[in-house]
Amino acid sequence: MDAVIDAKAQRLKVLVPDNLGLDLSAAPPTVEPVLYRPGDPWPTEDLDATVVVVGYENAPAVGARFADLPGLRLVQTLNAGYEQWLPLVPDGVMLSNGRGAHGGSSAEWVVAALLFIYRDLRLFNEQQSEGIWRRKDTETLIGKRVVILGAGDLAVNLAARLAPFETDVALVGRHARPGVHAMADVDGLLPDADAVVVLLPETEATRHIVDAKFLARLRDGAVVVNAGRGGLVDTDALVAELTSGRLRAALDVTDPEPLPAGHPLWSAPGLLLTPHVAGSTHGAWDRAWAVALRQIEVYADGGLPPNLVAGPGVPVGQGDSPAP
Repeated sequence: MDAVIDAKAQRLKVLVPDNLGLDLSAAPPTVEPVLYRPGDPWPTEDLDATVVVVGYENAPAVGARFADLPGLRLVQTLNAGYEQWLPLVPDGVMLSNGRGAHGGSSAEWVVAALLFIYRDLRLFNEQQSEGIWRRKDTETLIGKRVVILGAGDLAVNLAARLAPFETDVALVGRHARPGVHAMADVDGLLPDADAVVVLLPETEATRHIVDAKFLARLRDGAVVVNAGRGGLVDTDALVAELTSGRLRAALDVTDPEPLPAGHPLWSAPGLLLTPHVAGSTHGAWDRAWAVALRQIEVYADGGLPPNLVAGPGVPVGQGDSPAP
């Protein structure tokens, strides 16, 4: 708790990566935001900073300089995903994420992707471009069984948005709890799933969790949606299933990413592909900064950030639980 005591006793200097961070008009007077450029050395007059706010990119370049800040006590991310920062945060420093900022918009993308596939909007758009008026019955979300790998903010947001479509949703987390299945039991859910949505962080335990054996358990015509991290899905195995025409998919993240020219995913049949934009909406960064400011305010007042995921004060197991 030394970090918390220090935070309450002095003015907090917070290094921020963009101009939105400088406009913390709602911040208490004990918080002093200072701009830094990711990848550049810290401003020499600000090496006494206590908090660093980080985005999704430039993790190695920024993290390599954490050691130059002797007073660093908290790293606050603007994204819910934080796995790239875990090996970079020094011992004794807390890591808090942006959970709650992008869950709603990312869940909205998943719903849009599923509707795009089930209502066959690609076909109707192609017919429109060709001047063809041809009716066709399509599938619907009504009655679909959707298995969601993940039980964090994004997964909960998605479940809430799917409910009005009369879907049957199963959340899958690291451990079983009321309303959540255990990851160890996922095999039993797959044969009856119409869609599987992957919303996990990427760790050694979750990399390629959706592999050839996983995909083989899905029924013909099932849809695989990945809005988590590209490495959660074995790309070669998915390409094989798409090429055969047995499965369909929607990917907002890929492995590798960015997807290089000529990669088989570009031309894979039955695939909707977007360039990691599920959470990229108007107001996204304002929401992210609102979440970040809340974490910093609690810390400045002597408490532990509500979104704490690693470092002093984290309950055992919390930091590695499924999250968006």
